[in-house]
Amino acid sequence: MYDIIVVGGGAAGMMSAIFAAEIGSKVLIVEKNERLGRKLAITGKGRCNITNNCDVNTVLENVPNNGRFLYSALNAFSPSDTIAFFEELGVPLKTERGRRVFPVSDKATDVVNALAKRLAELDVKTVKGSVRTLIIEENRCTGVNTPSGQYRAKAVILATGGASYPKTGSDGFGYRLAEQAGHTVIPPRPSLCPLITEENWVSRAEGLTLKNTAVRLMRGNKAVYDDFGELTFTSDGIGGATVLSASAHITGNPEDYSIAIDLKPALSAEQLDTRILRDFGELRGKAFSDSLRKLLPSELCEPMSGLSKIPLDKKISEITKTERKRLVDLLKKLTVKIKEFRPIDEAIVTRGGVCVKEISPKTMESKLCASLYFSGEIVDVDGYTGGFNLQIAFATGRLAGISAARFVKTFGHL
Repeated sequence: MYDIIVVGGGAAGMMSAIFAAEIGSKVLIVEKNERLGRKLAITGKGRCNITNNCDVNTVLENVPNNGRFLYSALNAFSPSDTIAFFEELGVPLKTERGRRVFPVSDKATDVVNALAKRLAELDVKTVKGSVRTLIIEENRCTGVNTPSGQYRAKAVILATGGASYPKTGSDGFGYRLAEQAGHTVIPPRPSLCPLITEENWVSRAEGLTLKNTAVRLMRGNKAVYDDFGELTFTSDGIGGATVLSASAHITGNPEDYSIAIDLKPALSAEQLDTRILRDFGELRGKAFSDSLRKLLPSELCEPMSGLSKIPLDKKISEITKTERKRLVDLLKKLTVKIKEFRPIDEAIVTRGGVCVKEISPKTMESKLCASLYFSGEIVDVDGYTGGFNLQIAFATGRLAGISAARFVKTFGHL
């Protein structure tokens, strides 16, 4: 018999267990992987973008989906609290571009190990296994059923993650547990995900990463989102930080959207035209390909030639003013139409999950089933890239752990 069972040993689950145990609860984590924090260990390309060094309002501005629900959790555990928490655990941190916070070591494993060490200090037990069903008696969650048997508790926290990165354990099974307790699950779909484009030419630039591009997400003729930074061409579309963030703004049918890429954001159209004219003058007698190579990475030269309808071998002296204008327009607004998201198992986070209307934002407790709590990505809340999603996991995990522990102290005898 335990006070609290935490289902899922990821970022949110470990935080729930730590803060519940610090109050004095006897805690068990049920985790299907051999080790805790498997997904956390690969976040941020293995560097772990713990949080964003900003205030609570900025975090909320970077949560496009149900951000208001997080008000209590984030005000109780802000990014500065997250930073202090991990530094107290012995993980020195640094703030980089975009206020992203990383371990000084650039090793996500340092974060996982620090959490695991704290769990051990608090005598939190871990058992490897999958939860098949919740034990619900008289509309109260009192434990879990696993292939190896039952585990009983006075409260249960679901911290199973979403449906992205299923190999790390986030395979959506937590949604079925929530539904067993009567909860509505908003159908999961990818968020922070690479995009497949209708254009095939992107495959010729596969692997190319552009560091300084301006990206604008369009829905028809309406601008939806603007960003600046990294963009990567893939075998069937585009990815990179700017595209991942843009994907979080796509609601409904992805085919209604397009992305306009400014390949030369530091120059106005007029300045770019002047630059091209200067290049043309210096390369008089050369082919158009020579000019393009001064403007663009080699991977983009052939595609841009085709899109601008200027042959690579055409003499620069023969390029007309109309053709030059077409080239400038293309460089300033290279547009690709969105066909669909890449599969959800490639998404960084999941949009959708347990409906927030059925969860108390002040305690993370279910409004439908007593002594059942939620934390992390299983809830229908998601943010942009930049450390916001882990901040959500840590804040909701802490709140769920503390709330469950207080429930146990007050009503655990029932």
